[in-house]
Amino acid sequence: MMGLIGWSVAVPTLIGAALGLWLDAHYPASFSWTLTMLIIGLFIGCLNAWHWVVKEHKEMQEEQEDYNE
Repeated sequence: MMGLIGWSVAVPTLIGAALGLWLDAHYPASFSWTLTMLIIGLFIGCLNAWHWVVKEHKEMQEEQEDYNE
């Protein structure tokens, strides 16, 4: 499960960085698109991992409650 959480953070972060590099090459700006998209990708990845952990925690709690009954 920890590997899945790692990938759920890494993939959006890498996609964000790649998109940022493309934007920097095609639409130069006074700021770094790469850094901006990297941070956005990391944020989305962290939200994704948090959602995954909450979902798994709920399932574990339900299984524990079923086991105790």
